[in-house]
Amino acid sequence: MIKNKFFDDLEVRSTDERISDHLKKLNKLIEKAKQNKNQLLRFNVEIEDLDDLSQIPLLRKSDLIDKQSKQPPFAELNVSEIRDFAHIYRSPGPIYDLDGHAQNWWRFARALHAADFRYGDIVQNCFSYHFTPAGAMFEEAAKILKCTVFPAGGENTDLQLEVMSDIGTTAYVGVPDFLKIILEKADEKKISLSKLTKAMVTGGPLFPAVARNFKERNIQARQCYGTADLGLVAYEAAESEGMVIDEDVILEIVKPGTGKPVKDGEVGEVVVTVLNNYELPIIRFATGDLSAIMEGESITGRTNKRIKGWMGRADQTTKVRGMFVQPSQVNKILENLKIDNEARMIISRSNDKDELLLKVESNITNSSEIETMKQKISDEIKNVINLRGTLEIVPVNSLPNDGKVIDDTRNFGE
Repeated sequence: MIKNKFFDDLEVRSTDERISDHLKKLNKLIEKAKQNKNQLLRFNVEIEDLDDLSQIPLLRKSDLIDKQSKQPPFAELNVSEIRDFAHIYRSPGPIYDLDGHAQNWWRFARALHAADFRYGDIVQNCFSYHFTPAGAMFEEAAKILKCTVFPAGGENTDLQLEVMSDIGTTAYVGVPDFLKIILEKADEKKISLSKLTKAMVTGGPLFPAVARNFKERNIQARQCYGTADLGLVAYEAAESEGMVIDEDVILEIVKPGTGKPVKDGEVGEVVVTVLNNYELPIIRFATGDLSAIMEGESITGRTNKRIKGWMGRADQTTKVRGMFVQPSQVNKILENLKIDNEARMIISRSNDKDELLLKVESNITNSSEIETMKQKISDEIKNVINLRGTLEIVPVNSLPNDGKVIDDTRNFGE
């Protein structure tokens, strides 16, 4: 292995070595999962080949949320006792997540290493450190690489900028749009951030215009794909090269609505098995995300398969400013306000910012009543989704009768 070029030798092993290792780890994971009576129900097949994995029923995120609501906090799917977890998290959904005590449990150190994060870097971690695990995920990864971390969180642009300037931040971690806002604030205040040369962005799409903006500022931005349920799934190792699949997951692309794998190159739903989580084994987890396997290997020398990155949702769930927005949440907003009318959440993008607009059918014409309703809706969007949004009253029977609750109209580029 060339020193420092790869995180470890797993990244350059042969396909046969990887398959053999994955098969061995998968069977060990299944045996562990069988210790839980609720997990045992899914595993009635012998896994002699990785292709046999497709015979195991999918575990959908929506199903996990439902199971947890009936048997909180972990739907009694955990093998380890809760007292043996390192942390418990609660992500939007709502869904409870966890991590263990093993080093690099979330595996994001591999992604940061591929993005050239190294000893000597001062990392401004602009992910939240409360409720959700994103802040802890990247904190752990940066510390493994012996970086110095400032635990910034994702608010207060002025203070973020002040800190970046004072401590000489060299690397950013967070959602892409927030970094753009900080950089624009620096321009406005004529503050130099010349030491900032690299970024790991995730939690939302890196739109082409934003990516160009970073490049023009000589900031090397890399993306990674992961979730609070799974940890790291895939990561960029070079520009416009797709995402290399993490070494400790088995990733399948299946036809949406089924568990049947599609051919490499075909777009389908991402299904992930995490090989290092023994506390609560996650096997054939259907993410609802769309992607496709790319041909060939990475120009970086990494030998694992690559995916094209996030290509949308198999269902209507979408991600806005790092937060999932789901049809059930839109319905919850209406239910909380006792609104029985038809409604649709429109996700759009203007001036490089994501916007939420809830259209609600109503015969209300009184301006005072409309303003009151707008304020209540705005407050409830913030309460349920933890994002800000606005309301538009539209005539009754004006919304299309197509079953959509969420309409994501953003252009994600090629």
